[in-house]
Amino acid sequence: MKRFLDPMDRISEILFGLVMVLTITCSFSVGGAGRTEVHQMLIGALGCNVAWGVIDAFLYWLACFHVHGQKIRALQAVREAKSPLKAHSVIADALPPVLSAVTTPAELEEFRRRLQQLPEPPQHPRLTKDEWLAGVGVFLLVVVATFPVVLPFLLVHDPRRALRVSNGIAILLLFLTGYFYGYHTGHRPLTSGLIMVVIGAAMVAMTIALGG
Repeated sequence: MKRFLDPMDRISEILFGLVMVLTITCSFSVGGAGRTEVHQMLIGALGCNVAWGVIDAFLYWLACFHVHGQKIRALQAVREAKSPLKAHSVIADALPPVLSAVTTPAELEEFRRRLQQLPEPPQHPRLTKDEWLAGVGVFLLVVVATFPVVLPFLLVHDPRRALRVSNGIAILLLFLTGYFYGYHTGHRPLTSGLIMVVIGAAMVAMTIALGG
């Protein structure tokens, strides 16, 4: 199955979704709360994450658009350079610092020669089909992250117990998010997961202290 988002993008979007929904559930007071209040909280949580999902998808598309624009400008700068040395400087700036530091002048000249042979770039940046789909994936990840946290309020009649179950699920998801974050970034996964748990537990503790 083709993946339109890399692991770090998926982890980040799930984390954003969890944080957003926790700002709603952790501010929900169960004291005297009835089904009407629970229903309003659920609508607020879902609405918040839908809105954030739309914004985050739009920001993702803007970032992709910006990257394409930079590539077009860099290619045009290489082709319009008045000297090979100037073109080499543009190419070196476009490379990651680690690669730029070990690239020889002969290799930069080979890059310049090959870039000159490429077809004419488009005048304006355009998003690819995969990037449009990835933006939709960003939206869905943020929204889907809402459901495990709010589901207990639909299944458990007692709002206080539902809040405790919801908090437990949120902490578990935060741990898993931190674990996979650590795994993909080279940090110790358990440590990263526990850091996320501490953040989640602090939010739950504040909710309990405030009468949640």
